[in-house]
This record gives sequence, C-alpha cells and structure tokens, in this order.
Amino acid sequence: GAVALLLGAAAEPVAVMPDGRPTPTRQPVPRWLSLKSSEVRARTGPGLDYRILWEYRAAGLPVQVIAETREWRKICDPEGSVAWVHRSVVSRRRTVFNPSTQELPLRSGRSETAAVRARLAPRALIALDDCEDGWCDLGGRKVHGWAPESALFGVQPRALCDADRKS
Repeated sequence: GAVALLLGAAAEPVAVMPDGRPTPTRQPVPRWLSLKSSEVRARTGPGLDYRILWEYRAAGLPVQVIAETREWRKICDPEGSVAWVHRSVVSRRRTVFNPSTQELPLRSGRSETAAVRARLAPRALIALDDCEDGWCDLGGRKVHGWAPESALFGVQPRALCDADRKS
C-alpha cells in the first residue's frame, strides 16, 4: 500500500512557474481568473510600493495568470498588456470576452449550423460554463448558448503573454 501511495504522489502534476519553480499557491500557471471589481489597480511589480500603471474598470474581465507570488498575480489581459494585481481583486469565477469588433452568435449546440439563440456584443463579457470539442457553453439563466473556443479570450490553455516581460 505504501509503495502505491508514494508512486501516486509522484505522478501528481506539479504546478510550476515558467522558470520551473513550483507556484506559491500550488495552482497551475497559466490559469484563468476574472477581475472582482471595476476598480483594480495594475502595478509594475508584486507589491504596494510598485508604481500603478493603470486601473482596470471592467468587473468580470478574464485575465490570465502568467506568474505569481503568494500575494500577487502577474496577469495578461485581452489587450496583451502585462501587470501585477493583488490576489484579493481576482476571482475564480470564469468569464470570457468577445475580442472582436463583430457580434458573436451564441448557438443552440456545438455547430456552426445550430440555431442562433443570442448574439454577444463586440468586446462584451459573458459567464463561461465549460468548453468541449472546441466549443464553449456560455451565459446564465437569461442568455445561454455555444460559441467556438477560437473566437473567445479567456479559454486558451497556453500562456498568451511572456511571463518574463516587464510590465
């Protein structure tokens, strides 16, 4: 029994930073979070003593964590900008963003030929339920439908910004 336990523990994936060190939170990097409020300060580094670069004013905006400290998350946003935000201003609640200047049809099923249920406005946010077979299940009680994963910001498995890039 003990040997199997040890082998099982060794087979567990270890969450590592881009430089190979384990992540402080033991969460994978990159991973997706969303901004909790419409006033989130983006900084040049992981601490209150670092200069504020700008303020995000989009509660629910999906951001990709590309590096972290115990208290701070280095994020990549839909514009490809990199900055540090405090862990208290991000949420595990998953959302996606329509980065296009075109409306995105939300369909009744995972197919380009499925009926259009609704349309997601350009540069709009919507709740993400799950993705499978290249399609994502989006929305909530009022608006709900499927959209191609490739048309969304907030679902990519690979890092979208270089973690070594300065903010």
